Amino acid sequence: MTDVVVIGGGVMGVSTAFHLAEAGVGVVLLERDTLASGSTSRAAGGVRAQFSDPVNISLGLRSLEAFERFGTRPGAEIDLRQHGYLFLLDNPADVEAFTRSVSLQNSMGVPSRMISVSEACALSPLVSGEGLIAAAYSPRDGHCTPEAVVQGYAAAARRLGATIRQHCAVTGITVTDGRIVGISTEQDFIPASVVVCTAGAWSASVGEMAGVSLPVKPLRRQIRVTEPFGVPPGLPMTIDFGSTFYFHPEGAGLLIGMSDPDQEYGFDLRVSDEWLERLGIAVARRAPALGDVGLAHGWAGLYEISPDHNAIVGESPHVSRFLYAGGFSGHGFLQGPAIGEVLRDLVLGHTPVVDVSALDVRRFAGTVRPEHNIV
Repeated sequence: MTDVVVIGGGVMGVSTAFHLAEAGVGVVLLERDTLASGSTSRAAGGVRAQFSDPVNISLGLRSLEAFERFGTRPGAEIDLRQHGYLFLLDNPADVEAFTRSVSLQNSMGVPSRMISVSEACALSPLVSGEGLIAAAYSPRDGHCTPEAVVQGYAAAARRLGATIRQHCAVTGITVTDGRIVGISTEQDFIPASVVVCTAGAWSASVGEMAGVSLPVKPLRRQIRVTEPFGVPPGLPMTIDFGSTFYFHPEGAGLLIGMSDPDQEYGFDLRVSDEWLERLGIAVARRAPALGDVGLAHGWAGLYEISPDHNAIVGESPHVSRFLYAGGFSGHGFLQGPAIGEVLRDLVLGHTPVVDVSALDVRRFAGTVRPEHNIV
């Protein structure tokens, strides 16, 4: 019998497989398509610890540490660029919220700080300071290549004995007397007593197979990459918090994006132009120099949205040894390394490296705790 079956081959799945295999656990990872073919490959690649919730700060900081040493453990080049994360603020209430967040982050070891508009414009020269009143910045944050992270974890997991099966969709989870017996795929049946669901935007359907309710919904987000131009060196990930417009260097151009408040939930992955007018307005207001730069290509991906925009991580109290990590609402990639460690610890019955008890799905029966610092 397989020790653990991990469902989903994005960053959460391969990180979990790596950390379990490293601990000597026999693990099989099942991916219905190819590794990173879901949300991970379509992520913007930002990595940061600038959050408002202590759990997210801890997960982000521990993951940053893992990204920084990724070249030696697990051993892969991920093109990490730590040029910082810059949040541009034009609303007094947001300034107050970020000021509180920075104080909390500092107390937990994050080198973030509130800065003036002039310093923000110096850090990100494409920015127009009109209407801004402050900014928040952390120099340790940055971005890297999501696909490289996934392949790095996957290669190391295989070296440690993990089995990774691509093009192997899960069709059912057999539960008898409240205990998992095995997993059915399109190809075979795998006897197993422990399942870890890291299926991203598909978490709800996987949970249903085991009789576990996971309130995760898919939401399309689009990204564009500009044509090459003279990108200022050392440009940080820059986020106009009020509009959600953001950009960071991507090759010789910029990766740009923003949310679409009119987007409906669903598995829509079309690359379409209906949001470009809103994006253009945000660009003209906050980074007018980009108005003359053409768009080279783009893609669409899925955010896995939870009701309070915080991750859902834990173990079912009703179905023995069904564990889950989903609903990250846009900050899943950057928390992948730490979540893999947490799931390893939960599988082994150890105290997790980060206390994620506040992220248990049962919180939705009471008072939720929204994360403020997301776009």
